[in-house]
Formats: sequence, C-alpha cells, structure tokens
Amino acid sequence: MADMLDWDLPTLVKRAAVGRDEDAWNELVRRFAGLVAFVIRHYRLSAADTQDVSQLVWLRLVEHLGQIREPEALPGWLATTTRHECERYLRVNSRNVAMDPHNVRLVDQADGPEVDELLLAAERRQVLLDGLDELAPQQRELLMMLTADPPYAYAEISRILGIPIGSIGPTRSRVLEKLRDTGAVRTYLEADESAHIRGCP
Repeated sequence: MADMLDWDLPTLVKRAAVGRDEDAWNELVRRFAGLVAFVIRHYRLSAADTQDVSQLVWLRLVEHLGQIREPEALPGWLATTTRHECERYLRVNSRNVAMDPHNVRLVDQADGPEVDELLLAAERRQVLLDGLDELAPQQRELLMMLTADPPYAYAEISRILGIPIGSIGPTRSRVLEKLRDTGAVRTYLEADESAHIRGCP
C-alpha cells in the first residue's frame, strides 16, 4: 500500500477500473474525498444529506470509471459530478441554497488551474482537521470557537472553557504553535517545501 501512494493517476484509474483493484479504489477515494467534501460544503447540506450526496458521487464514479478516457481529468469530472448531484439533490427535495458566485464559477469551470485550486483548498482543510484531532479537546475547542463564523466573544469563551479572558490571546498563540507542530501539519509543510525545492530550476 505504501508504494501505491506514489502511483500516478492513470495507473490508479486503470487498476481500479480494469482490475477491480480494491486498494487502488481506496487510494482514489483517499486522494479525492477532500475535493468532493469541499464542493459539497458550499451547498450547506446537513450532515446526513452530505453523506448521501457523497455516496452518490462515488457510485457515479464506479459506474463511469471504465469510460474515463483521460484519467488526468478525473478531478474535474468529480468536481462537476459533485455539483450536479448537489443541485439534483436539492431540486428533488425542493430546497434552495445560497451559493458564493466565486465558488460556483470554480466548480463550473472545473478544469486546469481551477481544479488545482479546489484540490489545494480541500487538502489544506483536511490537514488542519487532522492537526486539530491531535490537539487536546480544550485546545481544539478554543481554536474552533475563535474561528467560528462569527467567532465567539472572549467573554463567552471564558465562560464555556473556564479560561480567564486575559489569557485567551496568549493561550491561542501557544495552541497555534502546537497545531503547527502536529504530525499532520508538519508532514504537510515538509512535503510542500520538498515539492517547491524539486520544482526549482
């Protein structure tokens, strides 16, 4: 399985489609689950609806995997299919949702740099979630409350977490340092730095 992490996309698609290789399929899901989740998130579906739509997207991929002639186009296909499934799901359930026009354009033009942007955003979000999972519960909750939309007031954070108002700022700084030092974030930053070095002339 470790070697599979280095396989290129055409190899994974071929093995998953032709050989029905379960490991190759699982690696495809691992690589692109963040992209699917990122697109769905902009439709503001409930957790149950999100799971339903996600399952439909992967079912569509199972149905069409053997028909994908250009494996490198798979991220764009997934982004477009996810958008279509979200819109169909909302239509069937007679629901409307407010969408950021910028995000609609990104998914509508799901190809080339736009898909790269979606993938990168989804990957970074997943890295942050993985890093947060490595923190102590109170540390994780503090960061979640401070980054909520809108963020919690310091007085509310103090009441809920039992932290003096004056120490919330310094505590936040220490927790952010711990987040940067988590295995998930450190591994991502090291890989990113390595990729930049390899890309240098």
